[in-house]
Amino acid sequence: MAKQSLVKNKRKLITPVFHLQTKDEEEKILTNAMIKAIRKTGSLNLSGRSITSVPSRVFKIYEFTDQDYANQVDFSRNSDENEDTWWNFKPLNYIDFSSNQLQEIPTEIEMFESLETFILQDNSLLSLPSTLGNLKRLRKLNLSRNKLKELPDEFYNLLELEWLSLAHNSLEKLDKKLSDFVLLRHLDLSYNCLLKLPAGLGFLVRLTDLDLSNNKLIQLPPDIVNMRGLKKLDVTYNELKAIPKIGDMRRLELLFAQHNNIEELPDVEGSESIQEMYFGNNYIKIVPPEFFENLHHLKILDLRDNQIGEIPKNVAMLQSLIRLDLTNNDLDSLPSTLSLLPHLQNLQLEGNKLKKIRSDVIKAGTFRIIKHLRENLIAEEVKDMNISEGSVFMPPSQFPDKFVMRNAHTLNLSMKELKSIPDEVFQDANWAEVSCMDLCKNKLSEFPLGLTYTKDHLKELNMSINFIKEVPHFIGDFSHLMYLNLASNKLTDLPLTLSSLVYMRELVLANNSFLDLPWCVYELKGLEILLANDNKLTAINVDGFKKLTNLAVLDLSNNSINHVPPELGLLKQLRSLEIQGNLFRQPRYTILEQGTESILSYLRDRIPRN
Repeated sequence: MAKQSLVKNKRKLITPVFHLQTKDEEEKILTNAMIKAIRKTGSLNLSGRSITSVPSRVFKIYEFTDQDYANQVDFSRNSDENEDTWWNFKPLNYIDFSSNQLQEIPTEIEMFESLETFILQDNSLLSLPSTLGNLKRLRKLNLSRNKLKELPDEFYNLLELEWLSLAHNSLEKLDKKLSDFVLLRHLDLSYNCLLKLPAGLGFLVRLTDLDLSNNKLIQLPPDIVNMRGLKKLDVTYNELKAIPKIGDMRRLELLFAQHNNIEELPDVEGSESIQEMYFGNNYIKIVPPEFFENLHHLKILDLRDNQIGEIPKNVAMLQSLIRLDLTNNDLDSLPSTLSLLPHLQNLQLEGNKLKKIRSDVIKAGTFRIIKHLRENLIAEEVKDMNISEGSVFMPPSQFPDKFVMRNAHTLNLSMKELKSIPDEVFQDANWAEVSCMDLCKNKLSEFPLGLTYTKDHLKELNMSINFIKEVPHFIGDFSHLMYLNLASNKLTDLPLTLSSLVYMRELVLANNSFLDLPWCVYELKGLEILLANDNKLTAINVDGFKKLTNLAVLDLSNNSINHVPPELGLLKQLRSLEIQGNLFRQPRYTILEQGTESILSYLRDRIPRN
């Protein structure tokens, strides 16, 4: 009996997880100490406080109380070092009201004209005040997981927005004024009730991440292909019957289109950057041969749960493919040319009625299947790939057949332990008009002279993980080169002729022995990605980087840099800046971990003002 009584007493001490607060309790949440901190930092955080309304005291945080006059605020100008002096107050630029039960935002919110970040996710908002549109400096707005059915007209006055999430609401339509948000880089409209998208969406040319998943979209606007900066597009769980020509979105890397009503694969001509495509759970019946012609960087292709009856033999052109999912289709055979994919590690075939491959081979896994296909790669199959009758076919060996190169426009000699490569291989590559060449993970001590045969067609060259000490001057003759990977070699300098590569977009110099970045790097006007991490760099040449007006990704991590010039913060076009692992003390780790925007903002704030 005593034991039962003790249990009851313990139960009385348990604090309930959720407590519905009274109005007075909500008003007391904002303490004097919190107000003091808000005035000092310009940041207000009331996340997860179970409030149903915004405390009225929020709108009085900059009003002086009797207590301020008594002991908190120094109204004199006798001590510039006093952090509590009124002139040291920071305007409110950050508000987080997430994970509460707010049903409305007071109209007084417009008084915070300096607000840049407003987090309202996970509430019960039914509408937004029209005065929200007066927050002209707002850059990040999170309204996800609310109950919004429409947006006020004034909402579209937030023209400085760069990051916007309206996910998990009940929106049925959007105004065409959405196209005025031309600074947007991230837009999340997932989990709504959208039937169509407004015209003019293609004007959002700076957008890099667009999530339209879990809506009721029947089609995408044709001008969506004008989003030339888009890297990720998610349209899963809609009712789409087709995808526009994604080849025009040349920077697109990730496409998610599962669970739709798609009947045909999109035109991908020009898709130079695509790495992952997902078309599972659709109604696709045919994979056209031309679909594989331009996907040189594709690593993952998901075609599961469709009605595909045949895979074209020129699937061998997907030389970077790592994972191919063909689960639950209508395949009765596989092209033996799948065995020509050097990086294929995961091949899913369950749910097909393959007649020419024994079930025990399929159950044994990817590598056993590839071995089986390689054994069946006979001369007749290669003949179907337009190889002349007089050619003698040999199974894949150290150097690929030129006709295979012709179909894939790729020469892959990675991981071959090569110390040299015969000129004849590059002559064949020239005849095959190879545009992508991978010579990584070998034992090359210098650039093969035969490379010069391919200078008229080569666009991508990977020479990483070798023993190269010097890049030859003839690299400047490769006028079409867009991607050059020199990582993990023994380089200390680069030839001046490199500066003539006007189409160069990505240069990888990681894990070498550079003390300074050669000046020719700063002459690559079209450069968008520069990876120079894990070297011995001691300084950052801001004047040089200012010349690279298209530079979006810069990695200088793990070097010996002892000072970060504040002027680096002026490179506002940078989307990714990595500088951790160096010798400098400022910016501190707490700033670095907040990401690129915070680093650049921190640096700009420290530029001396005249």
